[in-house]
Amino acid sequence: MKKFLFFCAFIALSFQIICAQSQNKEQKSPYTLEENISYLKGDEYTNKRCVLDVYFPNSKEDLPTLIYFHGGGLKRGNKYIPDYLKEKGLIVVAVNYRFFPKVSVKEIIGDAAVSVKWVYDHIKKYGGSRDKIFLSGHSAGGYITSMLGLDASYLENVGLKPNQIAGLIPLSGHTITHMTAREELGIGPLQPTIDQMAPLYHVKEDTPPYIMITGDRELELLGRYEENAYMHRMMKLSGNKKTELYELQGYGHMMVYPAVPILLDKIKEISALKKAL
Repeated sequence: MKKFLFFCAFIALSFQIICAQSQNKEQKSPYTLEENISYLKGDEYTNKRCVLDVYFPNSKEDLPTLIYFHGGGLKRGNKYIPDYLKEKGLIVVAVNYRFFPKVSVKEIIGDAAVSVKWVYDHIKKYGGSRDKIFLSGHSAGGYITSMLGLDASYLENVGLKPNQIAGLIPLSGHTITHMTAREELGIGPLQPTIDQMAPLYHVKEDTPPYIMITGDRELELLGRYEENAYMHRMMKLSGNKKTELYELQGYGHMMVYPAVPILLDKIKEISALKKAL
């Protein structure tokens, strides 16, 4: 009987220790995640889709912020904080937006612009600096990134200007008109088009730092490297000295993980320059 009571006491004590360790670990977590924050009100669909998550270090100030737009062809997908961007000393904001065909591609980019304005207005609360807001995203998210930084009308509609963005870092994003924007016009996915819905249409000398990263040209989706290479060339010809292009050898369209070291290095580099000014 005594052995049984001792065994029960041991189990109870072990459980208490495990619970205490778990609580202590949670209390010591240096980062916080706030989820499903509304940035745009409207109908039921808008209220459901136009939300964002903020992942931020505790008790720090003047931090860079990365706004990350997910991919999915502007038709599907969901916000997420990539694991390899966690605990890297920066704030990460993951954004949801509405989808085609329920809304137009212009409205989708407009949603993204409103999310950037929300971040600009609220980021100090989370320890972020308004001068160090970066945009990035994969595939469709990369396209959104480029359009926000190059077609000034979207940010101007919410009271901002592209030069208030510290840097644009699209990952395997379209620079020609997005295939879904072409679909709106009845144009097939293999018919390249450059119109006002193409980042290439908005080539200019003065932009935020623009760092394009793609997969291997032989493995990428539908000529994605070549689009970005042409964009890089045209930006250089326009006199733009802030544009860079990286091709990740051996990786296809799903190249976010190997792109992260470049992304983080560029955020660190640009943030340091801003701090020195």
